[in-house]
Amino acid sequence: MATKDQRRRQLAREKFQRQQERRAEARGKTRRRNAAIAAGVAVVVAIGTAAWATEGFGGMGEKKQDAAASPSPSEPSKAPDPCDKPAKGKPGTEQWKKEPAMTIDKSAAYVLNLETTCGDIDIKMDASKTPHTVNSFNFLADEGYFDHTKCHRLVPQGIYVLQCGDPKGDGTGGPGYTIPDENLKDPRLKGNVYPAGTVAMANKYNAQEKKGRDTGGSQFFLVYQDSQLPPDYTPFGTIGKDGMKVLEKIAKAGAAPPDAMQNTAPNATVVINKATVRKS
Repeated sequence: MATKDQRRRQLAREKFQRQQERRAEARGKTRRRNAAIAAGVAVVVAIGTAAWATEGFGGMGEKKQDAAASPSPSEPSKAPDPCDKPAKGKPGTEQWKKEPAMTIDKSAAYVLNLETTCGDIDIKMDASKTPHTVNSFNFLADEGYFDHTKCHRLVPQGIYVLQCGDPKGDGTGGPGYTIPDENLKDPRLKGNVYPAGTVAMANKYNAQEKKGRDTGGSQFFLVYQDSQLPPDYTPFGTIGKDGMKVLEKIAKAGAAPPDAMQNTAPNATVVINKATVRKS
């Protein structure tokens, strides 16, 4: 029979072994999490590598783009859904072969209003700096293109953006046409930082290959916290104060793990019930 001292030593050895196993498991989780984050950031910067899965940061059209939003959280948030149920209706499927004719006043300012399940988000757009982008949003909003579409990606690590504008809801959709990049030398993008409140276009530009310019479509991203990104995404709008509160509420609910398309969907039910553009 083992003595008390032997039993004590045996228990100590077992405790030490369990501690070592827990530490090894924790290190493994950390490595996996860091790898996921690094992969996510790469996707955002590589826009266009995996195709259009995110139209603005790289997933704007029919191929999966690696847009501005992609670091992946290791675990989903348990926060409750802060948003309402979507209005009845389904996203449209219409496509257009050519960029719409210019119909806006290039010297004016416009406001894009997104009536979402989480609250209204007003975005001020300057047509003098981004006429093609503003004209496209004006056209698509009039066509009801954004109505009943969900925002399919929330990035809560590395960069901090919510990506929307895809009727397919998986980052592979677009209107059928593309628009040119604009305003890439905006002085607000100091140090390659897109400041909180910025709204920019997704695209499939690949900085390494220097291919994929002028590939914007309908997908766009809203920055809820200063985010380090190369100046490759057309900054065309600024979110108002109330809209930022809505965006922060969405971000606070967290994001789900990556799906098959590497999208990290917001835990909140974020659907654009109606999008409108008006001259301000």
